[in-house]
Amino acid sequence: MDRSECCRCSQRKKERSPEEYKKLIHRLNRIEGQIRGIRSMVESGAYCLVQAAAVNAAVNAFNKELLAAHIRTCVAEDIRAGRDETIDELVTTLQKLMK
Repeated sequence: MDRSECCRCSQRKKERSPEEYKKLIHRLNRIEGQIRGIRSMVESGAYCLVQAAAVNAAVNAFNKELLAAHIRTCVAEDIRAGRDETIDELVTTLQKLMK
């Protein structure tokens, strides 16, 4: 199976509701702000391990939200259409997220 077959969903354009879009962008903006804050702390020699852990938790929360939406839409749609290879794609995605 080549990459285009196993990662078909990554080639799609995702339609999001305005609420979902706003929520995701808000999370990303917060994460971006946290990263800038950590950079400033590193530049000033401050202790920032707790802040780094907070960013990691924020990225994980973002990933969980994306994954849930992906399963409810793309994965469910593909399975209903008989494209069971989507399960393999989902398993691969989960393995990457759990590294």
